[in-house]
Amino acid sequence: MRTRSRRAAVSLLGLIGGAHATSLSHFRTPVFAAAGARRCMQRSFRAAAPAEAAAPPAAGASKGGVAYDLAIEAKWQAHWEAHRTFATRRREGKQKKYVLDMFPYPSGAGLHVGHPEGYTASDIMARYWRMRDYDVLHPMGWDSFGLPAEQHAMNTGTHPEVTTKENIANFKRQLRSLGFSYDWERELATTDVGYVKWTQWIFLKLFEQGLAFQDEKPVNWCAGLGTVLANEEIIDGLSERGGFPVERKPLRQWVLQITALADRLAAELDGRAGPKGTMTMQRSWIGRSEGAEIAFATEGGGEDVRVFTTRADTLMGATYVVVAPEHPLARRVGESDSAASKSDLDRTSAKAKSGVPAGESVVHPLTGERLPVWVADYVIGSYGTGAVMAVPAHDERDFDFAAAHGLPVKRVVAEPDGAAEALEEALSGGGASGGGAFTEHGVAVNSGPLVDGLATAEAKAKVSYKLRDWVFSRQRYWGEPIPIYFPVTTDGDPRKGDAYSIDYSQPLPVAEEELPVALPELEDFQPGDDPQGCLARVLDWRDAAEMQPRCEMRFFQRDGKWWARETNTMPQWAGSCWYYLRFADPANTQQAWSAEAEKAWLPVDLRGGARRAAPALRALLAQGPPLARPLLTPAVLHSLGLVSTAEPFQKLVHQGMILGADGEKMSKPAPAGNVINPDDIVSAYGADAMRLYEMFMGPLEAVKPWQTEQIAGVVRFQNRVHALATRADGSAELGDAGPHERGRTERLMHQTIKKGTGDVDALSFNTAISQMMIFSNHLAGLKQLPAEPVEKLALLVSPLAPHLGAEAWQMLGHEQSLAYEPWPEYDEAKCVETDVVMAVQVNGKVRAEIKIAKDAAEAEARELAAASENVQKFLDGKEVKKFIYVPGRIINFVAK
Repeated sequence: MRTRSRRAAVSLLGLIGGAHATSLSHFRTPVFAAAGARRCMQRSFRAAAPAEAAAPPAAGASKGGVAYDLAIEAKWQAHWEAHRTFATRRREGKQKKYVLDMFPYPSGAGLHVGHPEGYTASDIMARYWRMRDYDVLHPMGWDSFGLPAEQHAMNTGTHPEVTTKENIANFKRQLRSLGFSYDWERELATTDVGYVKWTQWIFLKLFEQGLAFQDEKPVNWCAGLGTVLANEEIIDGLSERGGFPVERKPLRQWVLQITALADRLAAELDGRAGPKGTMTMQRSWIGRSEGAEIAFATEGGGEDVRVFTTRADTLMGATYVVVAPEHPLARRVGESDSAASKSDLDRTSAKAKSGVPAGESVVHPLTGERLPVWVADYVIGSYGTGAVMAVPAHDERDFDFAAAHGLPVKRVVAEPDGAAEALEEALSGGGASGGGAFTEHGVAVNSGPLVDGLATAEAKAKVSYKLRDWVFSRQRYWGEPIPIYFPVTTDGDPRKGDAYSIDYSQPLPVAEEELPVALPELEDFQPGDDPQGCLARVLDWRDAAEMQPRCEMRFFQRDGKWWARETNTMPQWAGSCWYYLRFADPANTQQAWSAEAEKAWLPVDLRGGARRAAPALRALLAQGPPLARPLLTPAVLHSLGLVSTAEPFQKLVHQGMILGADGEKMSKPAPAGNVINPDDIVSAYGADAMRLYEMFMGPLEAVKPWQTEQIAGVVRFQNRVHALATRADGSAELGDAGPHERGRTERLMHQTIKKGTGDVDALSFNTAISQMMIFSNHLAGLKQLPAEPVEKLALLVSPLAPHLGAEAWQMLGHEQSLAYEPWPEYDEAKCVETDVVMAVQVNGKVRAEIKIAKDAAEAEARELAAASENVQKFLDGKEVKKFIYVPGRIINFVAK
């Protein structure tokens, strides 16, 4: 009767037309209130959680809410928004969980089905932790500056701001459709003027500390894009975006002095948690190495060529010296352009080692031998000294170069087992050995009688790093203006075209009270030929809101002097490397973040995101190049006392890539059908089905192909859970079933709670779903279905399929939201498997097998055994004279 009453009430509310949850109380009936009197409904909703009633059944649901209508998802999304279900709260005495997604760039293409994988995983954890009574911060925002919007503006004339806002709206619509529990009240974008202010403020802090400075650097200049590119943005000498030629040329640039923190970065890696592959990339990028610096005198008395080497023990094997194209010696002999079209990554990874003779020689410091100098692009000017002593017998790159250019190879280290033979060969005049480079430590050969035969050892007199100071400025429009200005010398008014000269050697910071320096309105975004960028053409620098009236033009007067703004802008990652701090305090207009907010939420407990193909841009950063993050967060900010934690991320997780059905990476240029739009999947199957499928495909970190036809499996599971909620009998209890059925159901319920809890904690969502499927199949086979196990299943499934969980919870008669309902607990003792398989004998012959609790009572054992069809056949027409039962061992009917 109670079940029929509850369903009647649900149907009544559905007939009203899906009235909004805020007016639910107007339609409550005594019948519905009576249904709420059940024990599980009497639990008061946690005071700290939003006080909200459950939403009414979805409009359009048939048969009293029995059918799983996809309108259920829109209903619950509207309910969560109306009731601010996921608004962030910080309660005194409660533990917190900060769940952060990688800041997405809102591209015009929108999401494909691979993007929500990581967002789904983090959302599961946010929902799960709320149910575990943590205060949860789960925000979302937009990394909205960037070259793509500017390129679109140049191609179409549409202002980047317009394009960016349209793209953000589309991304937000897609994310909302998937039911993610973001606190949208904390939404932010790096292009927001209020956010730009604090990005510029951070830059000024770096400038004050001397960590942001100007320098003339050889950079990757792309005239087609009108900007400097990072190494990772270049493929085979062309820009990744647009395919424009890239050349190396010296430009005045703003640089972040990453190298000042090299030792600290390397040391901090030892205590940092993260995926093994990511940590390896980080160590490789920092590239800490210990060695020695050796001077080679140039013939003619010029400046010495100093080299850094980690293998000083191989000095006797040096047969030539190589300098980078950026090295002063290369410039002096006119060979500095040999690598102009290649990025640093191209140069170091290229198999073919190109180079030219410098036409000069140096003197070997031990032997006095003349060694030729070569200019080769596999040597990078910013690593070490920009010069290497080439020991081709014991360095693979040197060996490849020597082989390509016919240079000598001298072996000076041999494997211990082959030392005698190598030494004998050297003494007999055999000279260099053939084969490839031997790069391990061994014993010295060909190094003189005092050294030959001794074990080699690493020299550790000096430490060097691969990392180099990071070029920070960009020569484009759509980025944060750098808040610096310079003195100008002029006899007229530079705004009117009069001649002027800017003294870039005297940079001055914009006063903090004049921040933000907003971008001026601009119609022509073409880069032009001026490396100073398109902003150099702007004479009247006045932003739309005229937010800085004291300093509103590129050229302006103050105290009777002329000044000029910096026309370079910041790179895309400038704003996205500190967003996790702003999320803690997004509405603060007086500070970038308050100390109280930072201490309340930091560090981030879980940060998800894809492993990027360009690790140098993402590996160590909150979002950006690996070596900018430690400057902005946390090293500099921590050293300045602006943050209380030195490590902002407790756990970093990379989800695996979801490939197209063809096994290739999803991308627009790929064959038709490669890119799958999540809008199509949600429309056809629903958001919960897509969430479940992406989590069920395999381990979160694994790479896997998308196969739409396999969604049917999770759809069946979804429908089964919904059907169970429809069938559940609120008046029935687990104890009402037979002892065997009761024990099996109770045991499987506790096993499912235990495994589901452990798997979610471990982010093993695929195995958690698998266990829930097993449990749901068992429940579907019960003749009488109590509400308790279905309630537990609804709670367990809700983080993964939140709309389904919420709807099932309501169908089971609960008035309050599921979002903050306590996560179910399991009893370890009730997880123990107690069933055994026993043979059933009739007159000593096995006639059947049954599954039974190993300590089942004799009456239960006889009932189950006699119910077997085959046993009945052999007992038919006979009288059972004796029933023999030894628990866990024997069941035997003696019949005549």
